[in-house]
Amino acid sequence: MRVLVTGGTGYLGRAIVAALAARGHEVVVYARTASRSGLPGRLVDGDVGDYDELAAAAKGCDAISHSAALVAMWRKRPADFNEVNVGGIENVLRAARHLHTGRIVYTSSFLALPPSGATSPLNANEYQRTKAAADRIARRAAADGAPLIMLYPGVLYGPGPMTEGNLVGRMVADHLAGRLPGLIGADRVWSFAWVEEVAAAHATALERGTIGARYELGGENASPRRLFEHVRDLTGRPLPRQLPHWQASLAARASELWARTTGHPPALTRGTLAILERDWPLESRTAVAELAYHVVPLADGVGRLLSHLDNVPIRRS
Repeated sequence: MRVLVTGGTGYLGRAIVAALAARGHEVVVYARTASRSGLPGRLVDGDVGDYDELAAAAKGCDAISHSAALVAMWRKRPADFNEVNVGGIENVLRAARHLHTGRIVYTSSFLALPPSGATSPLNANEYQRTKAAADRIARRAAADGAPLIMLYPGVLYGPGPMTEGNLVGRMVADHLAGRLPGLIGADRVWSFAWVEEVAAAHATALERGTIGARYELGGENASPRRLFEHVRDLTGRPLPRQLPHWQASLAARASELWARTTGHPPALTRGTLAILERDWPLESRTAVAELAYHVVPLADGVGRLLSHLDNVPIRRS
């Protein structure tokens, strides 16, 4: 099968490309810097916001894996989020309809779903807002007959570059280097999803997932504190301190003011704080049953994550 992978140079996108190539599929990697990525397959430079470029890359493909997204806490130009996260899914659906593409797998986000105890998604920041808007567009398209499968990864972690999509890896690396100020919402619930298993589920969804289905791709539902307890047990490093709400709120306001003044990204925003202070559990049973999705226990995943970081001495039992 020939598969167009949008966002193929991103944190998850690279893992999807690797999973597809390992299964013998022909991959067309579509991203702004695809030609410089060193990834396998046909490498096409382009922007998901450009319909003509996207349609040209998708021509002749049997399926599209749409994982391109602007994953960021803040941008000086907020319209960037709409152009990539909303415009991207609109252009993919339009191209697939024009080319009669047989299957589309769309990477949504757990942030497009309501947090625990809520009935609707948050409207916390531009990333979260536009992923929720894109999710609504995808659901309407599926209801209208588009050959679409929707996947909802949890908080990704594992090997790979330290991009904004690799939040856990960055947090652990910063903690071990003494750069992490502390934990916000340390006892809230995240669903920790091993990136290579999430990528494998994308490949399986492209091969045999149920058209119209929505699959949650989570992992162990646990707190950030529990994550760092595993780090402590394996490295001997003490737990990060916990930042109370009032301190985090003041820091977010100050950081936003600094960003507006300087144009540089803030370290924290009030929108991100709202996300970090909610619970985000996922239920992956359907993906386990239908996509052979494997949930990696957090203790095992943390050990594997640490083995991919440089200069981290790990205790041996």
